[in-house]
Amino acid sequence: MFVKVCCIADLAEARLAVSAGAAAIGLVSEMPSGPGVIPDELIAEIAASVPRPTETFLLTARRDADAIADQHRRCGTTALQLVDQVPATELRRLRALLPGVRLVQVVHVGGEESVDEACAVAGLIDTLLLDSGNPLLPVKQLGGTGRVHDWSYSRRIREIAGVPVLLAGGLHPGNARAAIDLVAPAGLDVCSGLRTGGRLDAGKLAAFIAAIG
Repeated sequence: MFVKVCCIADLAEARLAVSAGAAAIGLVSEMPSGPGVIPDELIAEIAASVPRPTETFLLTARRDADAIADQHRRCGTTALQLVDQVPATELRRLRALLPGVRLVQVVHVGGEESVDEACAVAGLIDTLLLDSGNPLLPVKQLGGTGRVHDWSYSRRIREIAGVPVLLAGGLHPGNARAAIDLVAPAGLDVCSGLRTGGRLDAGKLAAFIAAIG
């Protein structure tokens, strides 16, 4: 099972995640709200330190293809996690600008409209990531909420979207197995559920990996 450990704060947390068997780490750039934000310079430093085949995801709230591509080049990550809705025209331009980079579009699952949103964008990206934010609030929530959404919608998206689906939102060692059994995603993405006092907890990380093994 593909596991992405998100909200990596520094080199020590990156090394901990990789040593525990994470297939990817998430590096959070400037956001309107939420945990784990670090400067682009630190993202670049961490990304350069992570050995392949571990993937490095740049989480960006930008919606303009040129701005996203420029940020990606500066940070040197292997994948882009687009946490806000990016217009289809910009996604096409982004693909042309960065042909070898994995494009991961986040869909914040709230109901039936989320299924339509996911299917509409699936042909333009490589991977869907289903999370529990709320982009409609005055200050957008684009991840890191610690909330579990209705997994039945995520299962439907996984069944019909035609691209790999990663599941996020309120995951922890106690519910990871249930999430896999119900949704059958290609992987899990976890942030707050592995932290104690804001820091990545080695014990929780080991328990999470064991729970899905």
